[in-house]
Amino acid sequence: MTGLGPVAWPPAPIGTERLLLRESEARDRAAFIELFASPEVRTYLGGPQAREELEAAMPEVPGRRPGLFVVDLDGAMIGMITLDRRGAERPGHIRPDAEEAELGYVFLPEAWGCGYAAEGCAAALGWFVGALPGEPVVLCTQTANDRSSRLAAKLGFTEVERFEEYGAEQWFGVWSAVTPSGPAGSFRQGRAAGSAALRAWGEGIG
Repeated sequence: MTGLGPVAWPPAPIGTERLLLRESEARDRAAFIELFASPEVRTYLGGPQAREELEAAMPEVPGRRPGLFVVDLDGAMIGMITLDRRGAERPGHIRPDAEEAELGYVFLPEAWGCGYAAEGCAAALGWFVGALPGEPVVLCTQTANDRSSRLAAKLGFTEVERFEEYGAEQWFGVWSAVTPSGPAGSFRQGRAAGSAALRAWGEGIG
């Protein structure tokens, strides 16, 4: 049992055409520090953290928790993808009981523009829909973050609403084997969005 529900963790590594989604290892520590210290990566995530503080506080094996995939390219970490439960206290929900699975992703700047984010996120979503069929996945990103907004659209997320949080306008959408059918919170089963996400990287988008 994990925060995602009755799912064994970690799953077996997930391979795509170019990437491997796996559990974190000690060799990933430098990449984790870079992700949190990078001004480019942290532009829409509250800003970079001090590298000295990260060096002191980062555990030997960072990111070892349910729902966190390291994205590995040729044996090196280039980013991470997370699937966590969205807290009921936060705005943006599609179920009365909240706690929807929420997709997150960050990649090192040198990996941008190659389609790795779309490829990795599509694989993570494919794993999720197999592990917890019928559950929606939500995504929240600043409307100012054009790169993240484009990725959300390519993966097949559908806008539900926009709201203010952390002093900025947020875009909130839903994906997966569940698609909107009327007011927020009313959904029907379907596979079109999931299939689109799984095709996204293969078509060279993202």
